Amino acid sequence: MIIKTNASGFDHPASSEITPQAIYQGRRELIKLMAKGVAGAALASWAGRKALAQTLEKPGKLAALPGGKSAVAGAMTLEKITDYKLVTSYNNFYEFGTDKADPGKNAHTLVTKPWSVAVEGLVRQPKTWTLEDLLKLSPQEERIYRLRCVEGWSMVIPWVGYSLSELIKKAEPLGSAKYVEFVTLADPRTMPYVGSRVLEWPYVEGLRMDEAMHPLALLAFGMYGEVLPNQNGAPVRMVLPWKYGFKSAKSLVKIRFTDKEPRTAWNKAAASEYGFYSNVNPAVDHPRWSQATERRIGEDGLFAKRRKTLMFNGYEAQVAQLYTGMDLKKFF
Repeated sequence: MIIKTNASGFDHPASSEITPQAIYQGRRELIKLMAKGVAGAALASWAGRKALAQTLEKPGKLAALPGGKSAVAGAMTLEKITDYKLVTSYNNFYEFGTDKADPGKNAHTLVTKPWSVAVEGLVRQPKTWTLEDLLKLSPQEERIYRLRCVEGWSMVIPWVGYSLSELIKKAEPLGSAKYVEFVTLADPRTMPYVGSRVLEWPYVEGLRMDEAMHPLALLAFGMYGEVLPNQNGAPVRMVLPWKYGFKSAKSLVKIRFTDKEPRTAWNKAAASEYGFYSNVNPAVDHPRWSQATERRIGEDGLFAKRRKTLMFNGYEAQVAQLYTGMDLKKFF
Protein backbone atom coordinates (compact mmCIF):
# COMPACT_ATOMS: atom_id res chain seq x y z
CA MET A 1 0.00 0.00 0.00
CA ILE A 2 1.39 3.40 -1.00
CA ILE A 3 0.94 6.00 1.70
CA LYS A 4 0.72 9.64 0.70
CA THR A 5 1.55 12.26 3.28
CA ASN A 6 -0.90 15.12 3.58
CA ALA A 7 0.32 18.54 4.58
CA SER A 8 -1.07 19.95 7.81
CA GLY A 9 -1.20 23.15 9.78
CA PHE A 10 -2.24 25.42 6.89
CA ASP A 11 -4.19 28.64 7.26
CA HIS A 12 -7.76 28.41 6.07
CA PRO A 13 -10.57 30.86 5.32
CA ALA A 14 -12.87 31.76 8.17
CA SER A 15 -16.36 30.34 7.81
CA SER A 16 -17.73 33.89 7.63
CA GLU A 17 -15.66 34.49 4.48
CA ILE A 18 -17.13 31.58 2.58
CA THR A 19 -19.98 32.42 0.20
CA PRO A 20 -22.99 30.20 0.91
CA GLN A 21 -23.68 27.89 -2.03
CA ALA A 22 -27.13 26.57 -1.30
CA ILE A 23 -29.30 29.20 -2.98
CA TYR A 24 -27.30 30.07 -6.07
CA GLN A 25 -26.43 26.44 -6.74
CA GLY A 26 -30.07 25.48 -6.66
CA ARG A 27 -31.02 28.32 -8.99
CA ARG A 28 -28.28 27.39 -11.46
CA GLU A 29 -29.48 23.81 -11.58
CA LEU A 30 -33.08 24.93 -12.08
CA ILE A 31 -32.05 27.13 -15.01
CA LYS A 32 -30.18 24.22 -16.58
CA LEU A 33 -33.16 21.95 -16.13
CA MET A 34 -35.55 24.50 -17.63
CA ALA A 35 -33.28 24.82 -20.65
CA LYS A 36 -33.54 21.06 -21.09
CA GLY A 37 -37.29 21.07 -20.66
CA VAL A 38 -37.30 18.94 -17.51
CA ALA A 39 -37.81 21.59 -14.85
CA GLY A 40 -41.18 20.26 -13.78
CA ALA A 41 -39.78 16.87 -12.84
CA ALA A 42 -36.97 18.35 -10.77
CA LEU A 43 -38.74 21.36 -9.24
CA ALA A 44 -39.81 19.53 -6.10
CA SER A 45 -36.29 18.25 -5.47
CA TRP A 46 -34.77 21.71 -6.02
CA ALA A 47 -37.32 23.37 -3.74
CA GLY A 48 -36.66 20.77 -1.07
CA ARG A 49 -32.92 21.39 -1.15
CA LYS A 50 -33.48 25.15 -0.99
CA ALA A 51 -35.81 24.86 2.00
CA LEU A 52 -33.41 22.51 3.74
CA ALA A 53 -30.49 24.89 3.28
CA GLN A 54 -32.52 27.79 4.64
CA THR A 55 -33.56 25.92 7.80
CA LEU A 56 -30.85 27.51 9.94
CA GLU A 57 -28.62 30.56 9.70
CA LYS A 58 -25.20 31.14 11.29
CA PRO A 59 -26.55 33.51 13.91
CA GLY A 60 -23.93 33.68 16.62
CA LYS A 61 -26.75 32.63 18.95
CA LEU A 62 -24.69 29.86 20.49
CA ALA A 63 -21.97 30.48 23.04
CA ALA A 64 -18.50 31.08 21.62
CA LEU A 65 -16.05 28.22 22.11
CA PRO A 66 -12.65 29.46 20.96
CA GLY A 67 -9.91 27.02 20.17
CA GLY A 68 -6.34 27.52 19.00
CA LYS A 69 -5.11 26.07 15.72
CA SER A 70 -4.17 22.42 16.13
CA ALA A 71 -0.63 21.17 15.62
CA VAL A 72 -1.75 17.53 15.32
CA ALA A 73 -0.63 16.12 11.97
CA GLY A 74 -3.60 15.91 9.59
CA ALA A 75 -5.90 18.00 11.78
CA MET A 76 -6.11 20.92 9.36
CA THR A 77 -6.99 21.11 5.68
CA LEU A 78 -7.08 23.72 2.93
CA GLU A 79 -10.34 22.32 1.58
CA LYS A 80 -13.27 24.70 1.46
CA ILE A 81 -15.33 24.57 4.64
CA THR A 82 -18.92 23.45 4.18
CA ASP A 83 -21.47 26.17 4.85
CA TYR A 84 -22.81 26.18 8.41
CA LYS A 85 -26.45 26.12 7.27
CA LEU A 86 -25.88 22.85 5.43
CA VAL A 87 -23.99 21.20 8.27
CA THR A 88 -26.74 22.05 10.76
CA SER A 89 -29.72 21.14 8.55
CA TYR A 90 -28.57 17.85 6.97
CA ASN A 91 -27.90 15.37 9.76
CA ASN A 92 -28.05 11.76 10.86
CA PHE A 93 -29.29 11.66 14.45
CA TYR A 94 -31.92 8.94 14.62
CA GLU A 95 -32.99 9.84 18.15
CA PHE A 96 -34.70 12.82 16.50
CA GLY A 97 -35.90 11.19 13.29
CA THR A 98 -34.63 9.27 10.30
CA ASP A 99 -34.98 12.00 7.67
CA LYS A 100 -31.92 14.23 7.21
CA ALA A 101 -33.98 17.33 8.09
CA ASP A 102 -35.56 15.82 11.22
CA PRO A 103 -32.78 16.55 13.73
CA GLY A 104 -32.73 20.24 12.82
CA LYS A 105 -36.49 20.39 13.35
CA ASN A 106 -36.77 18.23 16.47
CA ALA A 107 -33.55 18.46 18.49
CA HIS A 108 -34.57 21.68 20.25
CA THR A 109 -36.10 19.39 22.89
CA LEU A 110 -32.67 18.07 23.94
CA VAL A 111 -31.67 19.32 27.40
CA THR A 112 -27.89 19.76 27.62
CA LYS A 113 -27.55 21.35 31.08
CA PRO A 114 -26.68 19.88 33.47
CA TRP A 115 -24.63 17.20 31.70
CA SER A 116 -22.14 14.59 32.82
CA VAL A 117 -20.14 11.75 31.29
CA ALA A 118 -19.36 8.63 33.35
CA VAL A 119 -15.94 7.06 32.70
CA GLU A 120 -15.95 3.48 33.97
CA GLY A 121 -14.95 -0.12 33.42
CA LEU A 122 -11.37 -1.37 33.37
CA VAL A 123 -9.75 1.81 34.68
CA ARG A 124 -7.89 2.80 37.83
CA GLN A 125 -9.64 6.17 38.04
CA PRO A 126 -13.37 5.79 37.35
CA LYS A 127 -15.11 9.12 37.54
CA THR A 128 -18.21 10.97 36.49
CA TRP A 129 -17.13 14.16 34.77
CA THR A 130 -19.36 17.21 34.58
CA LEU A 131 -19.34 18.99 31.27
CA GLU A 132 -17.62 21.93 32.95
CA ASP A 133 -14.83 19.66 34.21
CA LEU A 134 -14.37 18.13 30.76
CA LEU A 135 -14.07 21.58 29.21
CA LYS A 136 -11.29 22.43 31.67
CA LEU A 137 -9.37 19.18 31.23
CA SER A 138 -7.28 20.24 28.24
CA PRO A 139 -6.85 23.28 25.96
CA GLN A 140 -9.27 23.13 23.08
CA GLU A 141 -8.18 23.26 19.46
CA GLU A 142 -9.86 23.95 16.17
CA ARG A 143 -9.50 21.08 13.75
CA ILE A 144 -10.82 21.11 10.22
CA TYR A 145 -11.84 17.55 9.45
CA ARG A 146 -13.64 15.90 6.58
CA LEU A 147 -16.71 13.93 7.62
CA ARG A 148 -17.66 11.08 5.26
CA CYS A 149 -20.98 9.30 5.64
CA VAL A 150 -21.81 5.83 4.48
CA GLU A 151 -24.63 7.13 2.26
CA GLY A 152 -22.04 8.73 -0.01
CA TRP A 153 -21.98 12.37 1.12
CA SER A 154 -19.25 14.34 2.83
CA MET A 155 -18.61 17.68 4.55
CA VAL A 156 -15.63 19.71 5.76
CA ILE A 157 -16.20 21.04 9.28
CA PRO A 158 -14.13 23.12 11.73
CA TRP A 159 -14.55 21.21 14.99
CA VAL A 160 -13.49 22.42 18.44
CA GLY A 161 -12.24 20.03 21.10
CA TYR A 162 -9.19 18.03 22.12
CA SER A 163 -7.80 14.54 21.65
CA LEU A 164 -9.76 11.83 23.44
CA SER A 165 -6.42 10.51 24.67
CA GLU A 166 -6.30 13.37 27.21
CA LEU A 167 -9.34 11.94 28.99
CA ILE A 168 -8.14 8.35 28.60
CA LYS A 169 -4.85 9.18 30.29
CA LYS A 170 -6.74 10.61 33.27
CA ALA A 171 -8.78 7.40 33.54
CA GLU A 172 -5.62 5.22 33.64
CA PRO A 173 -6.88 2.13 31.78
CA LEU A 174 -5.81 -1.27 33.05
CA GLY A 175 -3.63 -3.46 30.86
CA SER A 176 -6.66 -5.69 30.27
CA ALA A 177 -8.61 -2.83 28.63
CA LYS A 178 -8.56 -3.46 24.88
CA TYR A 179 -11.57 -1.46 23.73
CA VAL A 180 -13.44 1.75 24.51
CA GLU A 181 -17.24 1.76 24.36
CA PHE A 182 -19.24 4.97 23.90
CA VAL A 183 -22.83 5.16 25.14
CA THR A 184 -25.08 8.05 24.14
CA LEU A 185 -28.13 9.60 25.74
CA ALA A 186 -31.41 7.74 25.18
CA ASP A 187 -34.12 9.84 26.80
CA PRO A 188 -37.58 9.30 25.31
CA ARG A 189 -38.80 12.48 27.04
CA THR A 190 -36.45 14.70 25.04
CA MET A 191 -35.61 12.44 22.08
CA PRO A 192 -38.89 11.63 20.33
CA TYR A 193 -37.60 8.70 18.24
CA VAL A 194 -35.91 6.78 21.07
CA GLY A 195 -37.92 3.59 21.29
CA SER A 196 -38.36 3.30 17.53
CA ARG A 197 -37.40 -0.11 16.18
CA VAL A 198 -34.87 1.17 13.66
CA LEU A 199 -32.02 0.67 16.18
CA GLU A 200 -31.40 -0.73 19.63
CA TRP A 201 -31.21 2.02 22.26
CA PRO A 202 -29.11 3.53 23.67
CA TYR A 203 -26.87 4.13 20.67
CA VAL A 204 -23.52 2.44 21.29
CA GLU A 205 -20.24 2.77 19.42
CA GLY A 206 -16.71 1.58 20.09
CA LEU A 207 -13.03 1.72 19.22
CA ARG A 208 -10.00 -0.41 19.74
CA MET A 209 -7.74 1.14 22.38
CA ASP A 210 -5.02 2.20 19.94
CA GLU A 211 -7.64 3.89 17.75
CA ALA A 212 -9.06 5.74 20.75
CA MET A 213 -5.57 6.91 21.72
CA HIS A 214 -4.76 8.22 18.24
CA PRO A 215 -4.30 12.02 18.28
CA LEU A 216 -6.88 12.48 15.50
CA ALA A 217 -9.67 10.98 17.64
CA LEU A 218 -11.40 14.12 18.86
CA LEU A 219 -13.61 14.71 21.87
CA ALA A 220 -15.61 17.60 20.43
CA PHE A 221 -17.57 20.31 22.21
CA GLY A 222 -18.12 22.74 19.37
CA MET A 223 -17.82 23.65 15.72
CA TYR A 224 -17.47 26.87 13.75
CA GLY A 225 -16.17 28.53 16.91
CA GLU A 226 -19.39 27.91 18.84
CA VAL A 227 -20.76 25.18 21.09
CA LEU A 228 -22.32 22.25 19.27
CA PRO A 229 -25.89 22.73 18.06
CA ASN A 230 -28.22 20.09 19.46
CA GLN A 231 -28.69 18.37 16.11
CA ASN A 232 -24.93 17.97 15.73
CA GLY A 233 -24.44 16.07 18.98
CA ALA A 234 -24.46 18.62 21.81
CA PRO A 235 -22.97 19.02 24.25
CA VAL A 236 -20.11 16.54 23.66
CA ARG A 237 -19.46 13.98 20.94
CA MET A 238 -16.76 11.99 19.22
CA VAL A 239 -15.29 12.95 15.84
CA LEU A 240 -13.31 10.21 14.06
CA PRO A 241 -12.32 11.65 10.69
CA TRP A 242 -10.99 8.46 9.08
CA LYS A 243 -14.16 6.48 9.79
CA TYR A 244 -17.71 6.76 8.48
CA GLY A 245 -19.72 9.34 10.34
CA PHE A 246 -21.93 6.94 12.31
CA LYS A 247 -18.85 5.92 14.33
CA SER A 248 -18.68 9.43 15.82
CA ALA A 249 -21.18 8.98 18.65
CA LYS A 250 -23.18 12.07 19.64
CA SER A 251 -24.42 13.34 23.03
CA LEU A 252 -22.14 11.09 25.07
CA VAL A 253 -23.12 10.05 28.59
CA LYS A 254 -20.79 7.10 29.23
CA ILE A 255 -17.32 5.95 28.19
CA ARG A 256 -16.58 2.38 29.26
CA PHE A 257 -13.29 0.48 29.01
CA THR A 258 -13.61 -3.23 28.31
CA ASP A 259 -11.65 -6.31 27.28
CA LYS A 260 -14.27 -7.32 24.71
CA GLU A 261 -15.19 -5.75 21.38
CA PRO A 262 -18.34 -3.68 21.97
CA ARG A 263 -21.55 -4.60 20.18
CA THR A 264 -22.24 -1.38 18.31
CA ALA A 265 -25.65 -0.06 17.26
CA TRP A 266 -25.39 -0.39 13.50
CA ASN A 267 -23.44 -3.63 13.68
CA LYS A 268 -26.24 -5.13 15.77
CA ALA A 269 -28.82 -3.81 13.30
CA ALA A 270 -27.08 -5.13 10.16
CA ALA A 271 -23.75 -6.86 10.73
CA SER A 272 -23.21 -7.61 7.03
CA GLU A 273 -23.47 -3.92 6.16
CA TYR A 274 -21.80 -2.16 9.10
CA GLY A 275 -18.60 -3.64 10.47
CA PHE A 276 -17.00 -2.75 13.77
CA TYR A 277 -14.14 -0.78 12.21
CA SER A 278 -16.11 1.11 9.54
CA ASN A 279 -13.01 2.76 8.11
CA VAL A 280 -13.58 4.82 4.96
CA ASN A 281 -12.35 2.49 2.23
CA PRO A 282 -13.29 2.96 -1.44
CA ALA A 283 -12.40 -0.69 -2.13
CA VAL A 284 -15.03 -2.04 0.27
CA ASP A 285 -18.54 -1.43 -0.98
CA HIS A 286 -21.65 -1.33 1.13
CA PRO A 287 -23.70 -4.37 0.01
CA ARG A 288 -26.27 -2.07 -1.59
CA TRP A 289 -24.08 0.65 -3.12
CA SER A 290 -20.54 1.56 -4.09
CA GLN A 291 -18.30 3.53 -1.75
CA ALA A 292 -15.84 4.48 -4.51
CA THR A 293 -17.16 8.02 -4.90
CA GLU A 294 -18.84 10.66 -2.78
CA ARG A 295 -20.72 13.93 -3.12
CA ARG A 296 -19.70 16.94 -1.08
CA ILE A 297 -22.69 18.66 0.50
CA GLY A 298 -23.08 22.05 -1.19
CA GLU A 299 -21.84 20.62 -4.48
CA ASP A 300 -24.80 18.34 -4.99
CA GLY A 301 -26.35 19.80 -8.12
CA LEU A 302 -27.73 17.40 -10.67
CA PHE A 303 -24.70 17.88 -12.92
CA ALA A 304 -22.03 18.07 -10.23
CA LYS A 305 -19.21 15.56 -10.61
CA ARG A 306 -18.77 13.12 -7.76
CA ARG A 307 -15.42 12.99 -5.95
CA LYS A 308 -13.27 9.88 -5.62
CA THR A 309 -13.40 8.53 -2.09
CA LEU A 310 -10.00 8.70 -0.41
CA MET A 311 -8.59 5.79 1.58
CA PHE A 312 -9.22 6.43 5.29
CA ASN A 313 -11.04 9.58 4.13
CA GLY A 314 -7.70 11.18 3.23
CA TYR A 315 -6.00 10.39 6.57
CA GLU A 316 -4.04 7.40 5.29
CA ALA A 317 -0.66 8.84 6.22
CA GLN A 318 -1.78 9.31 9.81
CA VAL A 319 -3.73 6.12 10.57
CA ALA A 320 -2.77 3.35 8.13
CA GLN A 321 -0.26 1.93 10.59
CA LEU A 322 -3.10 1.08 12.96
CA TYR A 323 -4.24 -1.59 10.53
CA THR A 324 -0.95 -3.05 9.31
CA GLY A 325 -1.38 -6.74 8.48
CA MET A 326 -5.18 -6.66 8.74
CA ASP A 327 -7.47 -7.82 5.95
CA LEU A 328 -9.50 -4.64 5.54
CA LYS A 329 -12.19 -6.44 3.54
CA LYS A 330 -12.72 -8.91 6.35
CA PHE A 331 -12.35 -6.34 9.13
CA PHE A 332 -14.43 -3.68 7.44
